[in-house]
Amino acid sequence: MVEDYEVVIIGAGMSGLGMAARLRESGRHSFTILEKAASIGGTWRDNTYPGAACDVQSHLYWYSFGEQPDWSRTYADQPEILFHLERFAEAHSLGGHIRFGTEATRASWSPQEGVWVVDTARGERLRARVLVTAWGQLNRPAPARVSGADSFRGLQVHTARWPAGLDLTGKRVACIGTAASAVQLVPAVAPVAERLTVFQRSANYLIARQDRALTEQERASLRGDPDRYQAMRDALYQERDGWVTGLRDDANPVREQFVRAARDLLDSQVPDGRLRELLTPDYAFGCKRVLISDDYYPALRRDNVELVTEPIARIEPEGIRTTDGHRHAADVIVHATGFEPLDRAGGVDVVGRDLRTLREIWKEGPHAYLGMTVSGFPNMFMLYGPNTNLGHHSILFMVECQIAYVLQALRALDAAPGGHLDVDAEVQRRYNDELQRDLAGTAFAAGCGSWYTTQDGKVVNNWPASIESYRERTAVFVPEDYAHG
Repeated sequence: MVEDYEVVIIGAGMSGLGMAARLRESGRHSFTILEKAASIGGTWRDNTYPGAACDVQSHLYWYSFGEQPDWSRTYADQPEILFHLERFAEAHSLGGHIRFGTEATRASWSPQEGVWVVDTARGERLRARVLVTAWGQLNRPAPARVSGADSFRGLQVHTARWPAGLDLTGKRVACIGTAASAVQLVPAVAPVAERLTVFQRSANYLIARQDRALTEQERASLRGDPDRYQAMRDALYQERDGWVTGLRDDANPVREQFVRAARDLLDSQVPDGRLRELLTPDYAFGCKRVLISDDYYPALRRDNVELVTEPIARIEPEGIRTTDGHRHAADVIVHATGFEPLDRAGGVDVVGRDLRTLREIWKEGPHAYLGMTVSGFPNMFMLYGPNTNLGHHSILFMVECQIAYVLQALRALDAAPGGHLDVDAEVQRRYNDELQRDLAGTAFAAGCGSWYTTQDGKVVNNWPASIESYRERTAVFVPEDYAHG
């Protein structure tokens, strides 16, 4: 039995839920969300490691429409964000549209019918005029590729697959990785672990988080005055969008201010010269993700914490052996090693025109027009697609631009019953040539080997400019950019 919908959305994280809510607001109800897990939330469902939190201010990290949450902190933690996501789904009556435990395995364009045919791991088949992918960039964990991992006698976990109830009290813990998840995990684990060994491949630029609990008076004033809430949100938005200048690969006051702030934090929190040297980056500011924390450096100074910069040789039954021959004993190994961002197909076999797959099209790196559409894949729109990640702001503003664009595209399809939209290959090529020229002037292209780039250095993750520039670029759906079937 085949089920028919106007829109099929893959993924019930923040992007998919936002798309669904706006579909309902616009009077569209013929859609479903395929979610392979048993609950909503995406990254905020998956990342439950100790200390997990957002690195964008709470009042900025939310949709611009609907009820605004009553945040308890300046930077919300994972449980609070997930709680508000659940309330959002309920408020927008999304529950009846979500098919939990339903993993999309294949999506293929049918030129004869002019629809997407989506198959699931449960043997279901759905047809949709429009396919919206909302599986995000950071959902496929990438554990450290170290020889001997299978020999370890203790427990190994990835931060994005944290076992419920795991207690590290009194354990010897080894943390592989020192990036975004590690700077949150380490301060949370250090006080309870018998010993914590942190393995660092490269140092990071770190700036102060300045997180704090909001007083009841502050929360009440925001709850009772929507205009004040919006004014604060607008001020945060403008401030952070101005930060993008600091990610240019040239000398400018914003960049110099951030570099100085990072150095001042390191100097003030790490008095030991040797440790400070190990924590000093040797690459351009912004080339890798800039991290925020108030307590990571102090955690590394604890007597029971050791920072190891010697490369890992292998994992052994009792711990980790580094190339200097030293074995670091461990009961638990935590892989704080991030995700596979270049696998943008989200584990789904996506087949477009001429039976070409998305992975084939992207074999030299993901690319799209406006980060949303790919030539040869009609009526398919991606949320948080290639080159729409940010280094300075809330990704939700980018996603909302994309949602608004998709809604315009749906109206264009309404005006052409039986037709389809396939971005012109030359339009896509010109756009990406221009994009790469702009990215060449950013720190993302400075050659530090970050997850922003392919192995040959092409930046495929990040947007090179402000959110306002992306908003302007996507504000109007241009039918002439698309071939009409």
